[in-house]
Amino acid sequence: MFELAVLDSALRMATPLILTALGGLFSERSGVVNIALEGILLTGAFASIVATFYTGDPWAGAAAGVFAGMLVSLLHAVVSIVFRADQIVSGVAINLLAMGATQFLTWIIWGSSANSPPVAGMAHWALPESWGALARAVNPVIGHYPPLVYVALGSVAVAHVVLFRTPFGLRLRATGEHPEAVDTLGVSVHLMRFSGVLISGALAGLGGAFLALNTHQFVKNMSAGRGFIALAAMIFGKWNPVGALGACLLFGYAEAVQMSLQGRNVPTQFVQMIPYVLTMVALVGVIGRARPPAALGKPY
Repeated sequence: MFELAVLDSALRMATPLILTALGGLFSERSGVVNIALEGILLTGAFASIVATFYTGDPWAGAAAGVFAGMLVSLLHAVVSIVFRADQIVSGVAINLLAMGATQFLTWIIWGSSANSPPVAGMAHWALPESWGALARAVNPVIGHYPPLVYVALGSVAVAHVVLFRTPFGLRLRATGEHPEAVDTLGVSVHLMRFSGVLISGALAGLGGAFLALNTHQFVKNMSAGRGFIALAAMIFGKWNPVGALGACLLFGYAEAVQMSLQGRNVPTQFVQMIPYVLTMVALVGVIGRARPPAALGKPY
């Protein structure tokens, strides 16, 4: 199904997955498993709607989503890095906390545990009309998607440069592969892992902000497994930003097809399971060949 509307929707569906997968990549490249991506995504979505509701500014909402994501990831970092708790258990606990806390706070703020009132979304970028022919040529292209779609695509290039072309990226990757060697060279393993997890929270929180602002409201449990799909996309992409982008576009396309099939003569249960079946098929086909960072999940 390669209808233009489906492809258009696929890119929008892929945007929160791209940002969240990039976040997971930074965390896991440092050696910390981040199952908490689902909870961070949900918390970022909630915080963005709260901030937009009270300020009327969607960009303030996006900033709030980033900040909230970093706070939640800081909790995960403290528990798993400082106290050396099991990283998967910590992530699962944060996911459960995020589900309950966002639903409770939604009821406290708006008197409904199901959803928030509608808020303003982000205005699409456009060149001033005074720019003449250039504006008329460019605006239909850049104005077609919300700004965070372009931010997500640009983040892939930035993440690739940071990870593979900077001293910080080299140290981060080395920390995930051989923390003992990094420590003997005078680089703080804890600092590198905290940095990776906090960057992870910022990106996943921004992904949650896009998810909520694109629908103009917060709905309980609206992450709907996207954090886990982003984690699968990161593995499918072999812990590489470009590979993760390709996987996210594939999963976004599956979600767009799911939405397109709704209302047609296709059983609803079958339609709803498409993205998750694709996720499992991708993992079964790839996870045996993908090599994670050697020290992933191992406390230091």
